[in-house]
Amino acid sequence: MSDTLHDELLIRQLVERWAVWRDAGDWARFATVWHPEGVMMATWFQGPFAEFIRVTQEGWAKGVSILHFLGGSAIEVAGERAIAQTKMTISQRGLVEGDNGPVLCDVVCTGRFYDFVQKHEGEWKLLHRQPIYEKDRIDPVDPAATLSLDARALAAFPEGYRHLAYIQTRIGYQVKLDMPMLKGPVVDELYRRGARWLAGGALER
Repeated sequence: MSDTLHDELLIRQLVERWAVWRDAGDWARFATVWHPEGVMMATWFQGPFAEFIRVTQEGWAKGVSILHFLGGSAIEVAGERAIAQTKMTISQRGLVEGDNGPVLCDVVCTGRFYDFVQKHEGEWKLLHRQPIYEKDRIDPVDPAATLSLDARALAAFPEGYRHLAYIQTRIGYQVKLDMPMLKGPVVDELYRRGARWLAGGALER
């Protein structure tokens, strides 16, 4: 096995452990996937990984349900740096407005994790995670239920994560409205940032 392929497998293992340990609430092991300077960017949170763990735990205690499922990866390795893109879905369950009162719904957002990964003390660690939000949808858990969403509020959110933002704001989160999506200048600049960092430049947060 080539060194590059070995590194790609270790990075993919890191990405998979992130999803499994985070969704299982295995916080001690989840913390080990992060670089000491690791930062998480999400619709509802942006900041250091330790703070991300803390607020996620608080959400769990309040019944917030956000889960992840992974697809394929494309990984570029350059020395002790790598950019990993991994197809994923984010699934969040919560209450929204219905014709006959609150309705329990699932929002599923399809996208990619765009990860800046770096070796720290000889091991690959997650330095910066920026999801790319491609499209989403909302469905009632009970298929017979009828939703009555606020059309104006829904339309105000970015297309790639519109329903995800809607359900998150309904439970009190402040959602970042300029996250990268499938197309557009924000995701194009993310790709350029990744290329500059992979070539040895500074990490542009």
